[in-house]
Amino acid sequence: MYEKCLLRNLGDSDKLCSPLNAIYIGLHGHNGKGGRAALAEVPEDYSGVLLHDSPVREDQAQIYESLEKYVQTFDRQFADVRSKLQAEGKSDNQIRIKSLYLWSRSPGTGKTTTASALLNEYLLRHYLGSLKRKITPKQRPCYFLDANLLQTHYNTFNRPKVPEDIAEPASRMYYNALEYAKHTDFVVIDDLATRSATEGFRDDLHSVVNYRVSNQLPTVYTSNIPIKELPLIFGEERLADRIKDMTQPIHFEGESKRGKRN
Repeated sequence: MYEKCLLRNLGDSDKLCSPLNAIYIGLHGHNGKGGRAALAEVPEDYSGVLLHDSPVREDQAQIYESLEKYVQTFDRQFADVRSKLQAEGKSDNQIRIKSLYLWSRSPGTGKTTTASALLNEYLLRHYLGSLKRKITPKQRPCYFLDANLLQTHYNTFNRPKVPEDIAEPASRMYYNALEYAKHTDFVVIDDLATRSATEGFRDDLHSVVNYRVSNQLPTVYTSNIPIKELPLIFGEERLADRIKDMTQPIHFEGESKRGKRN
């Protein structure tokens, strides 16, 4: 019943995950399918997954141990935490929330599940941390960008003779997604290395990555190629090098576990 409730591990789940609870409603809406969790646009198969009970955790135990430490840095999104770290002599580079590059040659090793869990952890910490500080939580503090779905929208409204009632919604979803992915605080870009992309689509996706890198916005990428091969996809060294400079690569080993929500 509470599988998708992000508050389920915090204590009295019957109370916290009740559709009558204001905190639950703010996260999930009255019907459990709205609120800030819905605005993050995590795919349904991965909605509600957290590091604590991720189906990937056992197979990628060493990675998850390091990610438990990584999510502790999410509190740095708040000004009082950053101010405390600055007073301790930490530099801006030490304080910022780092970006991650989750990759494996094989599909189904847990990259997308893990990226979704990190996004949900960020959302939960933002929401509860804001309430604790008596700050209104942002409606969309994090966002999941599916690069393959984005390309589908692009192809839909760029095909010749597409009816307006089909092309217009696809175009609107496409450009909204680009804006959310650029300007949202914490973003997952799933399946970054799309090899079959047209030049126009690739340029749009690169503009999102470039904006986030330039503004040091924390981003979790998933990919099926190592980070050193990004220039082959991007067609240029400069942006790929900037990603490498600001991003920690994490290699997911093992065989595909498709069918187990990972």
